[in-house]
Amino acid sequence: MNEKELYKTIGKNIKKYRNEYNKKNPKITQEKLAEIINVSVSFISGLESSKTSKGISIYTLYNISKVLKVSIDDLIKKD
Repeated sequence: MNEKELYKTIGKNIKKYRNEYNKKNPKITQEKLAEIINVSVSFISGLESSKTSKGISIYTLYNISKVLKVSIDDLIKKD
């Protein structure tokens, strides 16, 4: 998997797991997720829509995984 495909996969999985989280917990919008992990809403939106292809740190990925209660592996795993 090349870098562009990896970012696309990460974004797709963030959206998937955020939606799954929302079925069982109080809703986390893109805005709320961005606020919790201290990034911009446009960054989360860009990831989820595959428009961002650079700039996600391990720390940010870790924070997203903790908020959504999934492993980092789940966020980078291609279906």
